[in-house]
Amino acid sequence: MKFNRNLIYVLSCLAFAAQAADEGLKLQSSSMLSMDPFATHDKVAANVTGYIQHDCVLPAGAMNLLDVVNTALCNNPQTRSAWASAQVAAGQLGSAQSSYLPSVNGTANLSRDRSLLTGLNTTNRSFGLSLNYLLFDFGTRSAQRDAALASLDAANRNQDQAVNSVYLAVVQAYYQYFASQAQVTSLVEAEKSAKLSLDAATGRYQAGVNTRADVLQAQTAYSQAQLNRLRAEGDMRVAQGVLTNAVGLDADQSLNLTPPADDLALKNLTGNVRDLIVQAQQQRPDLQAAAAQLRAAQAQVRLNEAAGMPTLSLIGSTNYQDNGSINGTGNSIGLAVNVPIFTGFNSAYKIRTAQAQVLVQQAQQAQLSNQVALDVWRAWQNLATESNALKASADLVVSATASNDMALGRYRAGVGNILDVLNAQASLASARSQQIQAQYNLRIAKVALAQAVGRLDE
Repeated sequence: MKFNRNLIYVLSCLAFAAQAADEGLKLQSSSMLSMDPFATHDKVAANVTGYIQHDCVLPAGAMNLLDVVNTALCNNPQTRSAWASAQVAAGQLGSAQSSYLPSVNGTANLSRDRSLLTGLNTTNRSFGLSLNYLLFDFGTRSAQRDAALASLDAANRNQDQAVNSVYLAVVQAYYQYFASQAQVTSLVEAEKSAKLSLDAATGRYQAGVNTRADVLQAQTAYSQAQLNRLRAEGDMRVAQGVLTNAVGLDADQSLNLTPPADDLALKNLTGNVRDLIVQAQQQRPDLQAAAAQLRAAQAQVRLNEAAGMPTLSLIGSTNYQDNGSINGTGNSIGLAVNVPIFTGFNSAYKIRTAQAQVLVQQAQQAQLSNQVALDVWRAWQNLATESNALKASADLVVSATASNDMALGRYRAGVGNILDVLNAQASLASARSQQIQAQYNLRIAKVALAQAVGRLDE
């Protein structure tokens, strides 16, 4: 029993020591994480960092479009993911730069021996330090650094692209929500007009002027107007959920929003689309990210080529040993040359793979450049179309309103028929709906063109 108690005591001491060592390593790791001797994290683009570093609190009171965008950039997981990816790339750059510094390792050994022949106990102690400093490697480290730096540049540009994507998505959702809200208002007016037609048809029928068929047709049009209004209300609630989701909140949360300002001044498009395409190909962040990824692939080729070359290192060590009878200190310093002789063709295949990856990146960059040109062309044409559509829809509403008033007046006077009234009301409802959508489509087209060119800002 005494042996068991001693064993349990020893095991408990060892467990306690292991736990203390583990806690010490955790403290050391947390302190190491705060260190950035190469200041690589300062190279992370700061356009999203400002949003990440504080809690995302909804503004008090009603939110305008700028408030919604700022809240989305803070809350949306897409921006946080892009920022974190840039932090990863910054850490990898620091790791690549650390290869320019020497590495130092320490060792310590403590043991106790008991001789079966003499019965004597001997304590052995040894302590040592070793140094390894890579002096020359035919460009391996510089290629690693260049690849990591290009990857960080690509991550920063991807972060910019994520911001632009969230910006555009939020603006589109914001305008679409108010467009759907305006559609509901328009369809409520259409429902009221249909009710007036039904009342007029019912009154004429009760007066014996028209037949039951007019009342049934008017009742059908009124029921259809109610159905259209109910569906529009459902679309508005869906649009509200889409906007809330784009902000980075749960779709069932409500937002206190102010409508957009009525600043739709119709202006002729200035400049030409060719200049905008050239501008976009120079400043679009996703295209800049592709160029950085190409530089990283080219650096990877140099890295694999240098990996098969010799390396020259400075090595040194110092140690102290004490085994009870003999103790002393030993030191050494020298140069070490490492020459790869045969790697089973691994190096050759790595080089070929890296060269092929360069071709892939070049093709993807060319494809993206073509896509950027198409994005600008499409956005330019959409903006021109929506500008003209807004003018045409305004004229359409004017003529449809006059036609509706005339048809309803003629019917009340006993001159027209119910079909003319219902057709005029349907045309007016359609014209109002098209005008509302054209107004918000024009707003969205403006932002879409700015995003396609790559110059979205507040």
